[in-house]
Parts: sequence; C-alpha cells; structure tokens
Amino acid sequence: FREQPIFSTRAHVFQIDPNTKKNWVPTSKHAVTVSYFYDSTRNVYRIISLDGSKAIINSTITPNMTFTKTSQKFGQWADSRANTVYGLGFSSEHHLSKFAEKFQEFKEAARLAKEKSHEKMELTSTPSQESAGGDIQSPLTPESINGTDDERATPEVTQNSEPRAEPTQNALPFTHSSTISKHWEAELATLKGNNAKLTAALLESTANVKQWKQQLAAYQEEAERLHKRVS
Repeated sequence: FREQPIFSTRAHVFQIDPNTKKNWVPTSKHAVTVSYFYDSTRNVYRIISLDGSKAIINSTITPNMTFTKTSQKFGQWADSRANTVYGLGFSSEHHLSKFAEKFQEFKEAARLAKEKSHEKMELTSTPSQESAGGDIQSPLTPESINGTDDERATPEVTQNSEPRAEPTQNALPFTHSSTISKHWEAELATLKGNNAKLTAALLESTANVKQWKQQLAAYQEEAERLHKRVS
C-alpha cells in the first residue's frame, strides 16, 4: 500500500455523543491498536484504528487540529471533516505523552506539506495532487496497522486486563472551547489579582496621608515653640 504505519500504540477509543456533544461514548470494548499512517504520494497523515474489521477512527491530520490532554491518561481532538471529537484513554501517562508528541510532530509535517503544495500549485498553475486526490483512501486491513514489533500489543489475555482511562463525563465538544475557557479563567485571575493589589495600595496611601498630617501638625507645633523661644 502507498500508506504505511509510522507509529502505533494501544488505547481505549471514544467518540463524543452526537446528541449531547458533552458525554463520551466508547467505540471499543477493550484497548485497540491506534496508528499514525503516512501517505507518501499525497503527503497526508492519518490516525487509523480498527476494531476487528470496523474502522472506529479514520481521521486526517490537518494543521488547525489540536490534541488536548484532559487528564493524566486521556486526550482528545476534534475532527471537523468527520464532524466528531475523538477521545483516547491510555494505560499510562507515558503513552499519552508519546502520542501527543507524535500528533504535534505530524501536524507540523502536514502544515509544511500543505505550504509546499500551495507553492507548487502557484508555480505550475495546476491543481495539487492533494486536491485531486480528495478524501479517497486506500483499503486497510487489521494486519496493516499492527505497527512495529516493539509496539505490537500483547496477547488478548493481557489486552482485557489493561487499565482503562475513563474520560470526564462533561467533555468539551471542541478542543478550542477548552482553550478559550482557560484563557478567560486566566484573565479573571489576573483581574482579581490586580484588584487586590490596588485595594492594598489605596489602604496604604490612606494610612500614609494620615501619618503625613500628624507629622505636619507636629512640625507646625515645634515651629511655633521655637518661634516663641526666639522672641
């Protein structure tokens, strides 16, 4: 096949509930192989996962995608083409971090490939290969996404015993919503901090004014006493 797996791991797969857009719905009964695929012909990166013969993840990585860690063992990303949000529960924080690193790496590679494709299109004034190819994908079999020997799963006996990372019930439908929420929380915390500082400064200034008035009165009294002595 023109598409080859370049990194594989194992995780429990979830999709966002299409009705509530908040809760997660498990799409695999146990941990399954999740692989990054690279199509050298079209410079396209995809995340693929099969549960038996059924494709439960088929997500093309684009430059505007973001993978967000929502807990120590769970991460998610939104796919606008598939009109869904995918969630992955890993057996350890290390596996989650490794998957997130690869996501960022291949996302950057997809961005560079897209820029080169646009440059080529401008120079030749012909449709790019990516545009011509559309979303037609090569056929996949379960054997084609097993990954390398180092990354292959253990026998089925241990698969079912893998710890399952559970997502939060109220998952965000899109990762950028989480980013916006965190931004405003940070802004609110900054404003509260500034307000506390201004209040403290105002109280300090008021205390200083009172002290200065007392000192001025004392100086005036001392000046009058010295004036009387001189007289």
